[in-house]
Amino acid sequence: MIFIENEDVTNPHLNLALEEYILRNFSVENDYLLFYINEPSIIIGRNQNTLEEINHEYVEQNNIHVVRRVSGGGAVYHDLGNLNFSFITNHDVKSLNNFKKFTAPVIKVLNNLGLNAELKGRNDILIDEKKISGTAQFSTGKRMVSHGTLLFDTDLGEVVNALNVKMSKIQSKGHKSVRSRVANISEFLNKPLTIEAFRTLLLEGLYEESEPFETYRLTADEWKAVHQLKEEKYDSWDWNYGKSPKFNIQRSKRFAVGEIDLRIFVDKGLIKEFKVYGDFFGKEPVETLENLLQETRYEKEDITEILKDVNLKEYFGDIDEEEFINLIYGDDE
Repeated sequence: MIFIENEDVTNPHLNLALEEYILRNFSVENDYLLFYINEPSIIIGRNQNTLEEINHEYVEQNNIHVVRRVSGGGAVYHDLGNLNFSFITNHDVKSLNNFKKFTAPVIKVLNNLGLNAELKGRNDILIDEKKISGTAQFSTGKRMVSHGTLLFDTDLGEVVNALNVKMSKIQSKGHKSVRSRVANISEFLNKPLTIEAFRTLLLEGLYEESEPFETYRLTADEWKAVHQLKEEKYDSWDWNYGKSPKFNIQRSKRFAVGEIDLRIFVDKGLIKEFKVYGDFFGKEPVETLENLLQETRYEKEDITEILKDVNLKEYFGDIDEEEFINLIYGDDE
């Protein structure tokens, strides 16, 4: 087992790029262990609809990163009180979906700290029936990553705020997250520890489970390749939002001009169908507006840009442009 030093990087886009780079490029002769701590961020599962998982307005206002990972499972909130671990090994049919194998050494370390930790359900670590860790896996067919979160001293209030979806009536084929009762590991400790001290204890405990670890630091060229992967994939709207499964949205509101009922079909993050129904009176046919929005990214900025030169009063009567845009893409009232 070789421990990869991530140089105290806290950018989630870069840490996920580092993890994938190790998975796809490092020698198959070795197993690797990676620890990383992320700035406030929501990490979306590979098969999830991003919009269905996040409180978009809160995320934007608080500069919370939104990044999709390569593994499945549900959306999780990370901050500087959350320690992430990642085992990168050869693909093994018996190891795939065998979360017990990869969580066992972590659970042993927690037990040695006097904590009543155990694996429950498919992939969660619990202490006294409260979830302190979730794990996930991804395989390339040759190599696999088994990674998880450890809630050490996370702001649990932010977990609720960031993942409290405000937009209703989204019907998608994405895998919706199931929320569990969560707690921080620090709540159960007899004496206080910093997350850095906890990381050291965990690493020392994992050393005892294996042959002596070698610590490896990436070369300048390897970091350059990791940054390139970050920029091309993990920074991109297409990966983080556009990879969402197909989904339908129904949004309706009664304005002074009458009821407006929108039906929006989104595929790979793009508006493919946009239909307007209602009892409003307008001069111009709404079909013109519907066609205008097709193939637009389902993002508030893009929708606003498309409509900036459109006189909506011609279609609906005396309606406020911002209110209409918020009906297309905004919080429920």
